[in-house]
This record gives sequence, C-alpha cells and structure tokens, in this order.
Amino acid sequence: MLHLTEDAASPVLVYDGECPFCSQYVKYFRLQSALGALKLVDARDGGTIVEAIRAANYDLNEGMVLILSGQMHHGPDAIHMLALMSSGNGYFNRLNAFIFRRKWLSTLLYPMLRTGRNFTLWCLGRKKLR
Repeated sequence: MLHLTEDAASPVLVYDGECPFCSQYVKYFRLQSALGALKLVDARDGGTIVEAIRAANYDLNEGMVLILSGQMHHGPDAIHMLALMSSGNGYFNRLNAFIFRRKWLSTLLYPMLRTGRNFTLWCLGRKKLR
C-alpha cells in the first residue's frame, strides 16, 4: 500500500464510471454509507489521484481503489475495507457486509465480479480503462 499525502483525511473511492455494476455499487454504498465524506472519482476522468494509482502500479481494470487514511486498497482489499465500514442500514449494506467483511470471501469472489464487469463492458461495446 502506498501512502498519499493529498487529502488524506477524506476517503476516496476510484471506480470505473462506465461499468454499470461499479456505478450502482458506489451509488448504493454512498447513499447508505457510514463514511459520509466519501469522495467518488470516476477513473475515466483521470486526474492526479488516478495518476498516483497508476504510478503505484495498480490496474484499475483489475479493481477499484479505496484511498483511506492515505493508503491505497485495491480490488478485493478495497471492497473488504468498504464492507468493514458499512453502516449496516438497508438490505444492500447488510448483504455487502455479510459477504465482504470476510477477507477470504472477498478474495475469492472479487475475480468473479471483475469477470462480470469485463463481460458486461464487452457486451455494451465499452472499452476497458486505458
């Protein structure tokens, strides 16, 4: 994990805005989140945060990135950390927490989620992130 100094106080979630699954996930998570100040960044918009992620050799096609307390959490680690911080309010957060609070289950299931994302992008004619 790489430490960042830029805006280390606010958690940041970098995701693929053209992926319908990613977009819906962050929408539901943000609406029902205990994080409150979670900043969402569409990786397709680029910017300094996306450049820092790429410089740290994280592939955003392989998973979203959560920057929390200046540290980057990628893919299954990101979704695991989000589940640990979820509020438990509503069906979505309860299901998310039930599944992804278990690190081993996050690690096991995340590749399937990523494959579904890649297949969906292909079906919709959308390109992967460059």
